[in-house]
Amino acid sequence: MARKPEVFVRAVTPEEGRRLQRITKTSRQPVRMRRAIVVMASAQRQPVPAIARLMQVSEAYVRQVIHEFNERGFEALDPKWSGGRPKKVDRATRERIACIARCCPRDLGWPFSTWSLSKLREALQNNAIADISRETLRAILKAEGVSWQAVKTWKAGRDPDFTAKMNRILDLYDHPPADGRVICVDEFGPLNLQPRAGRGWFPQRRPKRLRATYHRTQGVRHLLGALDLATGKIHYRIRDRKRWTEFLALLKSLRARWAGEKLYIVADNFSPHKRAEVRDWAAAHDVELVFLPTYSSWLNWIESEFAALRYFALNGTDHHSHDEQDSAIAAYIRWHNQHAKPKREFAANSKIRQPDYLPKVA
Repeated sequence: MARKPEVFVRAVTPEEGRRLQRITKTSRQPVRMRRAIVVMASAQRQPVPAIARLMQVSEAYVRQVIHEFNERGFEALDPKWSGGRPKKVDRATRERIACIARCCPRDLGWPFSTWSLSKLREALQNNAIADISRETLRAILKAEGVSWQAVKTWKAGRDPDFTAKMNRILDLYDHPPADGRVICVDEFGPLNLQPRAGRGWFPQRRPKRLRATYHRTQGVRHLLGALDLATGKIHYRIRDRKRWTEFLALLKSLRARWAGEKLYIVADNFSPHKRAEVRDWAAAHDVELVFLPTYSSWLNWIESEFAALRYFALNGTDHHSHDEQDSAIAAYIRWHNQHAKPKREFAANSKIRQPDYLPKVA
């Protein structure tokens, strides 16, 4: 069999050589870079078999690149993008698959309440809708905006004055009154003595272990907390009960702390907060009680601080006495107050800031 004649690129000018070298060093397209290297090697009079071995490609590919460069110049280095293989699933079928995925399987006669990719694929095959792989099914659902999500509950805000109350609280957050101080108050607990699950950094395959069984032999306690928005500091009391007497004692301590200022107390609708004795005392001591709308505890700024307290002070612990647990909480709050900053911009980009917001979350 006769040997094929050697194929070389046409004569390359110095300017073209510099351009080829620049492409081989800076191009972000692997195809363009590989073709430029082939052309440069051929310009150096390397034979086709040697270039093919160097680039780990076929000799036919090398000859094709050389011929195309001789005919079209640098345009031959650009990749030839195409539409790819035609899609096996048309537009209407893709929409139908997404619709089925959003339905409850029981409504379609299947004996389960949620789809997996395998079960949904089987349903599509059995009903002659589409015969596709799980990966193709996953890609279709993603393209149609259908994703795997957790099912959550919600409560509709039935407070007829929801909008007015929410706007009042947001106005206090955004524009603190010059004549006083805004303080968010709430109860945290119950504080049980029990092992609490949590997360931490541990050697691989050697996580921290906590006891699984415990006995409630020392009762529970409750933390009554107050968040000062002007400083970001938390003031608290830990008590055995959370009656109106304990709540009123907390208000009196806050009143003594800021004796010359009016206090705006943001609180939820817990019955001790609305006790007649509490209201009478507040009216007599320049304290305004600002109550949240029903089912809207998320509007109380102290809730986020309580979440951080639970995460950093309690999760992953197993305290055996209330004194030990109270000390851990006190140490965290001291650290928090040392690093506290004024509270500003509550839910700045949240949907609750939209004029047509409807309360549908608890």
